[in-house]
Amino acid sequence: MRSNITETGVAIVTPFLSSGEIDYSSLNKLLNNLIDNGVDFIVGLGTTSEAVTLTTAEKKEVMKYVIEVVDNRLPVVMGIGGNNTAAIINDIQNTDFTGVSAILSVAPYYNKPNQRGLYEHFKVIAKKSPVPVILYNVPGRTCSNISAETTLKLANEFKNIVAIKEASGDLGQIMNIIKNKPEGFSVLSGDDALTFPMITLGADGVISVVANAFPRYFSEMVDYARKNNIKEAAKIHYSLLEIINLLFTDGNPAGVKAALEIMGVMGNNLRLPMVPVSHEVYLNLVEAIEQFNS
Repeated sequence: MRSNITETGVAIVTPFLSSGEIDYSSLNKLLNNLIDNGVDFIVGLGTTSEAVTLTTAEKKEVMKYVIEVVDNRLPVVMGIGGNNTAAIINDIQNTDFTGVSAILSVAPYYNKPNQRGLYEHFKVIAKKSPVPVILYNVPGRTCSNISAETTLKLANEFKNIVAIKEASGDLGQIMNIIKNKPEGFSVLSGDDALTFPMITLGADGVISVVANAFPRYFSEMVDYARKNNIKEAAKIHYSLLEIINLLFTDGNPAGVKAALEIMGVMGNNLRLPMVPVSHEVYLNLVEAIEQFNS
């Protein structure tokens, strides 16, 4: 079992009202804007969604709504991960996967398993998941790096482990995976700022944050890079680079939610412990977005 989940995926935000409730009207607007502007797949309940602040009932409601709005126009990936393997398996066994093309499962955080523990964790998930599995390596958040050797072992031994979202920032590690991965296994960038260079090195796409706000431009950049049109890809990459850096200055998704408010897509509301970006960062985003659009 291999997957065709490549090119530009978007780790969607969860819009909130000022009251803290989920803003389904803005979520509808966001999803249709992404689809209309050429993204290739949608990722719900990822880091950018503030999934850790959603209740179990809210997670189910959000995914049900996303699947209904997308309506089979694009593949939908669902985030299911954590640092308690048994709890993840319980979630998998109690989830309706109708309309879900794959799951994105983050490396266990806080308890810092070694490579053998990481392998065994994803081995169990691969055996229990009824849909393909995308590994998510983000050491900056988990303090737990999935090594190239562990990734390749999992990719070779389990056909339903179909991709990795690589956000280690370690291009040496990433190139090792790209060079030695089995056919049909995708390497997806987990860093917007590194997506262009990663694709030129052989990566297959991205799960993006900035594409929430700039879906057409970022999708075009990915497409140009995949077609080896380096000049045009670089042009878009560098035009968005300042905005990308600003999006992460005060944390994700605070930055992209500020950008989406500036662009009139949704309100700039987050759930604690996340807070909106500083006034300085907000003004810098306003200026950068105006400059980009000029």
